[in-house]
Amino acid sequence: MNRVYDRLVTLLHNKFEVPADRVGPTATLGELDLDSLAVVELYVTLQEEWGVALDDSAASAELTVAEVAHSVSEQLALPTEPVPHDGSGR
Repeated sequence: MNRVYDRLVTLLHNKFEVPADRVGPTATLGELDLDSLAVVELYVTLQEEWGVALDDSAASAELTVAEVAHSVSEQLALPTEPVPHDGSGR
């Protein structure tokens, strides 16, 4: 999760202009002054950047930075679906 957490901290700092010294694992997105629109924008950005499907309905200013990073990490850990082999050799 460290790689995801570190990237999330960078994203909050660069895109949402949250001072890096305010970002910590237990800080909620609301405490970092992200309103509901910014939280949804964060989720969309994370989905695009990491290629994961996050539950937008779970996006909340009450989530901590660690919880958001954990959600992304869980999605990255999902096993990929095997590609069906139809015997054609393709």
